[in-house]
Amino acid sequence: MNNQVILFQGDSITDCGRARDAVQPNTGLGTGYPMLAASALLCAKAGEGLKFFNRGISGNRIVDLYARWKVDGLNLTPDVISILIGVNDTWHEFGSKNGVDIPRFEQFYRMLLEWTLKTRPGVKLVLGEPFVYVCGAVSQDWVPEVNQRRDVVRKMARDFDAVFIPYQDIFNEALKRAPAEYWLADGVHPTYAGHSLMADAWLKGTDKII
Repeated sequence: MNNQVILFQGDSITDCGRARDAVQPNTGLGTGYPMLAASALLCAKAGEGLKFFNRGISGNRIVDLYARWKVDGLNLTPDVISILIGVNDTWHEFGSKNGVDIPRFEQFYRMLLEWTLKTRPGVKLVLGEPFVYVCGAVSQDWVPEVNQRRDVVRKMARDFDAVFIPYQDIFNEALKRAPAEYWLADGVHPTYAGHSLMADAWLKGTDKII
């Protein structure tokens, strides 16, 4: 597992202020769960040559991710690809009527993964389910649709033999410890505590592949 290239992809939750001009690995990873997970592994596996990239972009839907997948994904020749996408496919519909419906979300997600495995046989996939709390920007109307997207991602994980990270379940469990806004400031974007939860879950889920 030496010299693995690990790529984090997704929307603002992954982006989290990452540097747009960071060309070298292990730099400009932002302030969220990718940085926390990478930092932990770079320390624990010092000398193993791990290389981390963060190419999340705030506001992305699945169609946006697909459109840039070659340059921001495949061209980096990753050995492990972690994807968290889906909440904007709902949010944009409620905000600007420019969301991506469930069938097309599933279609583009499947196309992206099929393309990936055809181009990078043997790549390891890590798929995180989208998540929300009903607070801040999020109303109850979002929940049924986000749950459908969670089901799609779980299906993709089964179909493509990917590691599945159940973020919604993890955040739901965290409500026993502190209220919603403590973990997700606006119902979507994690606080520092929320990102720490995500990084811990990601590290546990990927323990056998990195």
